[in-house]
Amino acid sequence: MTNKNHEHKSCVSLVPIFNHLDAEQMNEIMETASSQSFKKGELVYHAGETSDVLTIVNKGSLRLYRLSESGKEQLVRVLRPGEFTGELALFNEKVHENYAEAMEPTSVCQITRSDLQALLIKYPSISLKILQELSTRVDQSETQATRFTTESTEQRLASYLVDLLGPDSQTNIVTLPLAKKDLASYIGTTPETVSRKLKELEEMNLIKRISSSKIKILDEDNLLFL
Repeated sequence: MTNKNHEHKSCVSLVPIFNHLDAEQMNEIMETASSQSFKKGELVYHAGETSDVLTIVNKGSLRLYRLSESGKEQLVRVLRPGEFTGELALFNEKVHENYAEAMEPTSVCQITRSDLQALLIKYPSISLKILQELSTRVDQSETQATRFTTESTEQRLASYLVDLLGPDSQTNIVTLPLAKKDLASYIGTTPETVSRKLKELEEMNLIKRISSSKIKILDEDNLLFL
């Protein structure tokens, strides 16, 4: 297997919408994929650009964000290896509403709309997996929208930290996956406010900052009910 094919296979096999398929079916998908690499800060696509490919993160990470009319940035989602963007374009022609920027040196594999539509017809189980993923994303978007309208900045930050902990976590230490600027954008505030609120939560003995990116959750219950 060539390095190029190996890259495609490792990329495709990471994705939940494909990894249930057998080796022969996976190889067929692999043949349709192309690879691209991006430097930190480089745009994979921008708002207004025609969306006609499924983009899967192989290595690195992408930040999806949108800009308001005033130019204010709102972080929408961060994609890690195995996660993807552009799925809505698979069903009808549209343009990107967000920007996708490499957060670090990042490689992706891409499958065009026509190739993936052919695969959906051949392997209907892929369609079901895509619908499951879209349903999860809708739930996440609704949760985020509700938090913006009903919770204070402090509550949104606390909820974010508890979400990082996860229901099955074996430790009470979380690692912030976002830079402070991106975290502030995600919860709808400023980096300065994030710093101030983290300090306040620490003074309340709800958390303890171990480093700039690691935080120990001291009191999950009271953190949730601020």
